[in-house]
Parts: sequence; structure tokens; C-alpha cells
Amino acid sequence: MVAGMASQGVSVAQFGLATTPAMFMSCIIPGYEYDGGIIITASHLPFNRNGFKFFTKEGGLEKANIKDVLQRAAAAAHSAGMSPNARYTDDAFVMDAALSIDPSSTPKVDFMPVYAEHLRNIIKQGVDRKDNFDKPLEGFKVAVDPGNGAGGYFATDVLQPLGCNVSGSQFLEPDGWFPNHVPNPEDASAMAAGVEAVQRSSSDLGVVLDTDVDRSAVVARDGQPINSNRYIALMSLITLRKYPGSTIVTDSVTSNGLSDFIEAQGGKHYRWKRGYKNVIGKGIELNKAGTDTPLMMETSGHGAMRENHFLDDGAYSAVQIIIETVRRRLAGEGDIAIELLKQLKEPKDAREFRLKITVRAMPHLPERCRVHRNRIRVIPKNT
Repeated sequence: MVAGMASQGVSVAQFGLATTPAMFMSCIIPGYEYDGGIIITASHLPFNRNGFKFFTKEGGLEKANIKDVLQRAAAAAHSAGMSPNARYTDDAFVMDAALSIDPSSTPKVDFMPVYAEHLRNIIKQGVDRKDNFDKPLEGFKVAVDPGNGAGGYFATDVLQPLGCNVSGSQFLEPDGWFPNHVPNPEDASAMAAGVEAVQRSSSDLGVVLDTDVDRSAVVARDGQPINSNRYIALMSLITLRKYPGSTIVTDSVTSNGLSDFIEAQGGKHYRWKRGYKNVIGKGIELNKAGTDTPLMMETSGHGAMRENHFLDDGAYSAVQIIIETVRRRLAGEGDIAIELLKQLKEPKDAREFRLKITVRAMPHLPERCRVHRNRIRVIPKNT
């Protein structure tokens, strides 16, 4: 890929290990402002599922954009008389092209420290600790579990320099085999590992990240896991205090208890199609139509805020929770995560079943099932 772009005169910066949100911010942060960013990632899936995510300063490319790129590439290949089995796809040809690149046109750039500084500044300004502005997290303990993905920097390069005790953190070293647990905030084993880390280290908060850090979840001081509906409720509470009376967009499978919670905080709950791109897209659409919509979140842990360029950034969501938790502690108020769980009504049991179904089978689905693609969410009665 680098060889192909460089051969066409593009200046390509190679970032090495990075996160998905950082790649987008490389198009935004002053002094960098690249025309585009590409990350190679399989997220929490096995390494053989790697793919590309594309960004410009306008945001991530959508399906229609990707389709257009592929169609243009196919048309260009056809015009050049290339076929799928042509030598241009041969490994030796690609290697030869890569070796012929002028190294000065593809410099290596260490961008993650830049992005980490960006997040540190957000925390400093958000907490605004009068007695210790540069070390606002002194006396605070956070256990970070990135599950051997790319999120270890959040503990060592974001929180620790701000005075935070991150000694309870675990699995910070990147390892694509994921030897400890799948880095996925939806996964029960990932959340259980985060809970164990908080309880073992007596941390004030736990942060669980997915592989490329566009999703997150947290663990309360008392060890209660906060993901899915709980995580959306916590982010809604924080958001509605900043933007009273606003609208929160979520995916369709959120609970009725979450709707009641958002309305009790003075907000409006707007359910939409499942899929984080659908949820964020609807939020952008509502804002353009004049509806105050500062937060869009999916039960998977993807969450985007208008104030953060509509970017689904798990680190940014965690930062918002850390800011609010520290501010409340300094003000002598209760733990926001624990207080939240007292207010949120939750079903006694909620499970998701992912089944392969066909259109032919659709008419026979139970009446109280919601269907989206190959997923069925069974909604128990009286919930």
C-alpha cells in the first residue's frame, strides 16, 4: 500500500503502532493535518481478519465511499489492461516496488505521543484542579486493561504523567494473539478481567479498552462492570449535565430502563438502527436538522460526541468519565458510577443470541423479537 501511494507521488508517513482514533486526529491536530489516514486493524478479531479503516478530516469513510474507491480502482485496472492474476498482484512485484521507494518520501512518525498529549490536555482542562493543574490525577488510582491491544499507552502515556497511580493495570503489552482475553468490552471475560484488576488493586476506577481503542467500558470502584446499557447511561448522565435537555441516540437494542433513565435526567432518547456507523450517522443528521444531539452510543461500546468531531473514540469516552469522577471526589461528592447504578432500572436477565437466519424464516420469528441482519434480541415481557 505504501509503495503504491509513494509511486504516485504521495508523501506517506508511517506511524507504526497506533489507534484508530489517533489516525483520525492526525488529520485534525495542528502541525500535522494529514489529508488522509489509514489504519490496518482487525479490532478484536483474529489477525487474519485485518482490514483498512480510512479517514479524512471530515471523518471515517462510509460504505458508499469504500465502494466508490473500489469501483475506481477496478475501472483503472481495466483501462490499464490488468487482470486479477497479473504480475502486479505478485508478491515479488510488490516487494520490488517497495524496495525501490525513496525512504525520504515515507518518513516514520511517532504520532502516539502527540495524541496522548492531546488527551492529557483535555483532562487537565476538564478537571481544572486549582492546587495542581499539571497533576490533576494525583491521589487517584485507575486500572487499565487494554487486553494486549494498542491501548496500553492510555495508562503509561496519558494517565500516569498526570499523577495517576496505574499500578493495577494489566496486559499493556501489544500481542495480536491476545493471550489473556479478547480485548472487547462486550465480552464477559474481558469485563471479568477488568473487575478482577480493580478489586485486586483497590483502584478507584477500571478502564477496559478494545484492540484499536475506538470502544471502551469501565468498572466502578466497588467492582461493578459498566458496559452496554450501563455505559450509555453513565455517558448520558455526564453529557446531559453539559447539554441539558439534549437528545441521545443509541442503537435499537437498548433497554426501556435506559430510556426512563435518560428522560429522568431531562434528556430525550432516540433509538436507531444497530451498527455504530448508523447511530453516529443519525446523530450527525439530527444535528444538521437543528436537533441538539451531543452524544451517540451503541451498546457495543462505540460512542461519539459532537464536541469530539463525531469520532467514536473509546479513550475520549473514558477521559470524560475520569474527569467527572475526579471532579466529584475533589468536591466531596459521591462516586458517579456507583450513584448511577442505583438509579438505572435493569432487567433481571438480558441475553443476546446471534443466529444465522434466512429471509424465508423471517415470518416465523416470535412476535417479541427484534431482528437486525443476523442478530435476534429477545425482549422479555414487562421490560
